[in-house]
Amino acid sequence: MNKVILSGRLVKDPEVRIDVGPNKIAIANYTLAVRRPFAKDGQPEADFIRCKAFGGAAKFANDYLGKGIKINVCGQLQTRTYDAEDGHRNFVTEVLVESQEFAESAAANRRIAGNQAQVDTEPADPVELSAPACGGYNPETDHDFGDAELPFS
Repeated sequence: MNKVILSGRLVKDPEVRIDVGPNKIAIANYTLAVRRPFAKDGQPEADFIRCKAFGGAAKFANDYLGKGIKINVCGQLQTRTYDAEDGHRNFVTEVLVESQEFAESAAANRRIAGNQAQVDTEPADPVELSAPACGGYNPETDHDFGDAELPFS
């Protein structure tokens, strides 16, 4: 099974083109900056992952996505090679997008779009939950388990 799920911010606006083949399908290319779950020397690190969307997903990327917007992407990982004009063989790894969705509210996206030149270093505003998350468990009101009550050590 080849399935990839990513959450990250667009590094720049998507580049969209129309394929010159008989189907004339839209193709969008963009790069996601995906944070690593650890920091090196106290500084957070990120991986920059190329993504390619086709058809309706490419049109969505063109119409709604832009630099700094946080999205979730689901797709397949693909590797390919090509020979450059200078004779070197190049390797490319990218995600073929099956679905993409916003990972933040519209207000947060408008704030990002309005401040593209400014790097957002503050964490996003906390989200108010109207219903308990995680299958009904609400950490603010439900029992806080101690280490002695855990079924494993």
